[in-house]
Amino acid sequence: MDSYLSFSYVYDLFMDNVPYDEWSKNIVHLLSDYGIKDGVIVDLGCGTGQMTVRLRDAGFTMIGMDLSSDMLTIANEKRQPGDILYTLQDMREFELHGSVKSFVSFCDSMNYITSKEDLLQVFQKVHYYLEEGGLFLFDMNTPYKYENLLAENTFAETRDEGSFIWENEYDPESKTNVYDLTLYIKKDVLYQDGCEDFEQFFETHIQHCFSVEEVENLLNESGLLFIECLDATTLEAAREDSERVYFVATKKKTSIGDKR
Repeated sequence: MDSYLSFSYVYDLFMDNVPYDEWSKNIVHLLSDYGIKDGVIVDLGCGTGQMTVRLRDAGFTMIGMDLSSDMLTIANEKRQPGDILYTLQDMREFELHGSVKSFVSFCDSMNYITSKEDLLQVFQKVHYYLEEGGLFLFDMNTPYKYENLLAENTFAETRDEGSFIWENEYDPESKTNVYDLTLYIKKDVLYQDGCEDFEQFFETHIQHCFSVEEVENLLNESGLLFIECLDATTLEAAREDSERVYFVATKKKTSIGDKR
């Protein structure tokens, strides 16, 4: 995702209203419900490591994966020696040294996969490296959010360190949402040079809107077993007006008969 080149430097600044602590507690709770209380977890699309660090603090051995070297540079600044392993890889084509107990992905990273073919490729990779009985847990923005909350709306925010204008354009036919970001960032934030001037950046982010049925079908096609789709706020069954949902899937355990 080349679009995070400049925004990565102020990502945590502008995302400080995201309830990472609440999300991580929910995730740990869900993982525990399915018997995942320790072991290696891969965080796909980990960004600056906000959730990766919190899951590490919850006792998991974490691997963070992202396609933005700038995001990973910031994530690495938060790690300690011998701590989280961050790796620069495309989640459609990644490689690991062995199987892991769980895969997770948050902050609508999966919505940046913009075709069914590519999303299936991600799921197939997860299936290949996931232990039998392991869990795959990820969130997505919903059709309701794209159609009713993002739609054609514009959002803006100004702070001492900088400001942004976030313009949305959602195409219901292609189910594509284009985010045009205009950023004004104080040079001192970027370069620590004491300069009070602002530097302007333009970025475009593209996300795809998948239905629950589409995701369920792709999970099952990949060899994974879809379990449930939950509202990310209540952790109850997803509703028509859910804005963000969690998908839960597993890798079926192979019986002796299956192996034959």
